[in-house]
Amino acid sequence: MPDLLIELFSEEIPARMQTRAADDLKKRITDGLVDAGLTYESAAGFATPRRLALTIEGLLAASPATREERKGPRVDAPDKAIEGFLRGAGVARDQLIERDEKKGTVFYAVIEKPGRPAADIIAEVLETTIRNFPWPKSMRWGAGSLKWVRPLHSILCILTDEGGTDIVPLDVDGIQSADTTFGHRFMAPAPITVAGFDDYTAKLKRANVIIDSVERADHIWADATNQAFACGLEVVEDRALLSEVAGLVEWPVVLMGDIADDFAGLPAEVLQTSMREHQKFFSVRNPKTDRIEKFITVANRTTADDGATILAGNQKVLFARLSDAKFFWENDLRVSLDDMVAKLENVTFHNKLGTQAARIDRIAALAGEIAPIVGADADLAQQAARIAKADLSSEMVYEFPELQGLMGRYYAQAAGLPQEVANACEAHYSPLGPSDDVPSEPVSVVVALADKIDTLAGFWVIDEKPTGSKDPFALRRAALGVIRLLLDNNARLPLDRFLDAQLLRHKIALNRPNAKTGEIDALKATLDEIADHGVFGAALRSVIEKFDGVDDPATSEGSLLRTVGDALPDLSTDLLAFFHDRLKVHLKSAGIRQDIIDACLAMDGSDDLTLLVKRAEALQSFMQTDDGENLLQGFKRANNILTQAEEKDGVEYSYGADIKYAEDDAEKSLFAALDAADPQIETAMDSEDFTAAMTAMASLRAPIDAFFENVQVNADSPMIRRNRLNLLSRIRTTCLSVADLTRVEG
Repeated sequence: MPDLLIELFSEEIPARMQTRAADDLKKRITDGLVDAGLTYESAAGFATPRRLALTIEGLLAASPATREERKGPRVDAPDKAIEGFLRGAGVARDQLIERDEKKGTVFYAVIEKPGRPAADIIAEVLETTIRNFPWPKSMRWGAGSLKWVRPLHSILCILTDEGGTDIVPLDVDGIQSADTTFGHRFMAPAPITVAGFDDYTAKLKRANVIIDSVERADHIWADATNQAFACGLEVVEDRALLSEVAGLVEWPVVLMGDIADDFAGLPAEVLQTSMREHQKFFSVRNPKTDRIEKFITVANRTTADDGATILAGNQKVLFARLSDAKFFWENDLRVSLDDMVAKLENVTFHNKLGTQAARIDRIAALAGEIAPIVGADADLAQQAARIAKADLSSEMVYEFPELQGLMGRYYAQAAGLPQEVANACEAHYSPLGPSDDVPSEPVSVVVALADKIDTLAGFWVIDEKPTGSKDPFALRRAALGVIRLLLDNNARLPLDRFLDAQLLRHKIALNRPNAKTGEIDALKATLDEIADHGVFGAALRSVIEKFDGVDDPATSEGSLLRTVGDALPDLSTDLLAFFHDRLKVHLKSAGIRQDIIDACLAMDGSDDLTLLVKRAEALQSFMQTDDGENLLQGFKRANNILTQAEEKDGVEYSYGADIKYAEDDAEKSLFAALDAADPQIETAMDSEDFTAAMTAMASLRAPIDAFFENVQVNADSPMIRRNRLNLLSRIRTTCLSVADLTRVEG
């Protein structure tokens, strides 16, 4: 069984495209070969800046011959049907076979395909792959029609077995396949003839080319860390940069250079970002001072002076880059945070949601309301909210957007603000993803919550919600961020109240230009009332009552207040449902069952996400026990009997169960068990001890089981039947006080 080696040699392939290209080459070639009947044992793809390579071992020497019988129409079918069958089968009419079947005589086509040599199939599949390769960007060159990421120079395609090596003949736009490749562009540019993959890798390595990107990355990292260690330093880990640099060189040569003392005052992150983004340098840190003191660069060749000239050139360019960064840093320090914030009045956040400055006012107001609830200082929270986005107008963040937040922390520290405020400037963007760290300092938590809630409320008001897979404003991420902030910090927040408040703030901002006299004041009065009444509806009624009997157009029918009052509850409900959907996804990944979550969402207080999760965790643990499962079955049986009886009788059995009408010992025991469990469950629920509530509810399992085993609910006596149905109602009420068990699957 022969082995196949393919190499596509070109000008430099961008580093970001190499890994995907190697995978695409492997998939397209192997899929094409298998579809044509050529199976194989193993395959591996490789990429360097100048070549894509693929090795396939254990390939069949030829595709197997095949014989297929394809059933066609009946002999007496219309001519057009028969002709269509002939075209599809690729046979002539005289090649058809007639067979008698139950429904008449039917045509069959016998399609025989002889096996084909592997070389013929490989040539077809490789040419198709080259001409249709899925590069993110490609180009044409010269007079040909071929498109490739960069000009394609040569194609190596050989089959190797015990008998030797054969070139697979192929011609793509004048580029003919061969058994030759080329070494390093500068150190070994001569052609190299190869006879298999092992020979290929060995000769390329002698020609200063490491074909495996993982090997190149490992070499870079090992050499860089060794050089840093020798100086008592350590390389700042950056896996993304390591992968990129490994895609920039075929023969990595690691060099370590110095950073001029002129830049000792720059924050370490500024140095690191500037070197990574502009020069692709690794930062080398002194673990004793935590300062970036040196850099690592990776050359693509060895030189007679051991890289001294390369290093000198890099240091010269780096000096210019860091001089720019130092200029930005020093200029920003001359501007006060208040002036930075003032500049945001000219920066649009969204064309329908106003400026960044207006957004900051809303976030600060919300932060002041949230702060006492999560145990943060309200003044510090508002101060942090007002300057958290100041760095967006700084020169440093304009140059390096990825430093937003971080630079805010440095500027706040330089201004002498409290450390909690400075930390909030950096942390309020977090968490940015499911694996990102969650802030834990109270002030940071408050500002992060306010920022994300304001974003969600704003886009809900202008009806820019996520749809399907589209979420251009990362609103799902913002909602998950709120959820993680609350859960990870065990923070209790009545979310509904704050959603109403922020939705109303956005409504005020949107309607201010066209509002009539007094209408904005009426909305602001409603906003003030939300703090006392908890939610918008009660606050709205309170404001209207204050104006009751007063002929004030600001609160009359058709006013802005009434219009907003009609729309806001639906927006609030929809936004809270969006949080619940995100919470379901989050809890499902944590192993909480969907029906358990639904059972807890149906209870009061579902806008307190931390409380909701505690209830769900306790209920899931309870339902995993025998007591929980059996009690659920008893509840469902009681609920089904009771529901059917209420539908049949047209009444609600919800009051009046009396032990004096109990006839059976099992019935009396159930009364006693309910009398004992009810106060325990009520006390546990009042203290939000859901585990204790479930434990108390578990004590009902045996009495309920015994009741259904020994007692007939639909007794002959109407009074006894009614009393027993009312007893079932007590079971239902008791169980539903903990969670909506009707939604839990048995």
